[in-house]
Amino acid sequence: MKHLPRAFFLALACSRSAAGAQTTSSLAQPEPEIPILWLAPPPEDIAPEDQQLPMMTLLIPPPPNPNAVALPPAARALLEEAMQKGSPESFAAVEKLARDTYPTGGAQIDALAAENSAKIAEKKAADARAKADALAAASFLDNWKGELDLGGSYTTGATDALAIYGAFKLNREGLRWRQALSGRVDYSKSGGVLSTDKDTAAYQPQYKLSDRLYAYGLGQFDRDRILGFAYRFTESAGFGYTVLPAPTLHLDLEAGPAVRETRYLGDLEGYRETRLAGRGSVNFLWKPNATIQLTEVAAIYFESDNSNITSTTALDTKLFGPLKARFSYNITYEQDTPNVAKSLDTITTASLVYSF
Repeated sequence: MKHLPRAFFLALACSRSAAGAQTTSSLAQPEPEIPILWLAPPPEDIAPEDQQLPMMTLLIPPPPNPNAVALPPAARALLEEAMQKGSPESFAAVEKLARDTYPTGGAQIDALAAENSAKIAEKKAADARAKADALAAASFLDNWKGELDLGGSYTTGATDALAIYGAFKLNREGLRWRQALSGRVDYSKSGGVLSTDKDTAAYQPQYKLSDRLYAYGLGQFDRDRILGFAYRFTESAGFGYTVLPAPTLHLDLEAGPAVRETRYLGDLEGYRETRLAGRGSVNFLWKPNATIQLTEVAAIYFESDNSNITSTTALDTKLFGPLKARFSYNITYEQDTPNVAKSLDTITTASLVYSF
């Protein structure tokens, strides 16, 4: 080192001064490129034995990255407080404010954002494990939820009219199985003439194949004197898929084969027939807010000489506690109704619903 020319030490000192100046300059400046120093050959007046030095390249480390500057304690405290709330929306709002206010703290903000994402993912996984354990440990009688729907009216005057409506639903969510049990009764008479007399009951188990795909079975009983049959038994199996899985916007589609046994009234009273059919159904729910809910439940059956469609559209409005008001519109269409001229039946109801 004692034979290096003074130009080398001057160049090294200048490069260090430049690096120091860049460190104390504005933190918002872009990161400088790595400087390269080329050393000139020694002067001619140096002794021959000292002229063996080759051309050299000296690499000087760049100054520290401006993004490595620590966040102010107050900004870091705000981010950590938002992290403790466990809300992705709250943290995102504070994160945006911190990035706009302290653009040089990007590295620290990135680290806190990654930590927050990891905590949220860990909490979701823990909640999912706890829910799965609770469902696995539950007995068949546990975890049932349902609702009771009642409505009716009676008027007197020029024409007496009586209308009674009742329905119930029971649902159970299991680890692999879902259970659904439902029933509905409609009866009305106006001026002594029967206008509605129908009953429906159904049981549907579902086996979850994945988060959205499931297999189902269906057993259903129908009776409708106005449409001309004393009873109809339906057995069906198939697959369903959850197109919209959100609790506020939910849509299930189902399809599969079915077997239907029908006993008719009227001139064909006592006559039974069994037919194969194809079944499709739609189950839709929309909750625009906490007090209003719109549902649509529809099913269609395709048979060789007959098609049957049922549809119920309901609008629920929460009153207080478990009680809500419901306005519903039910349509039943039967393509082939022997000895009965009417093939379309509609019912409009207003009722009170109790959830449990």
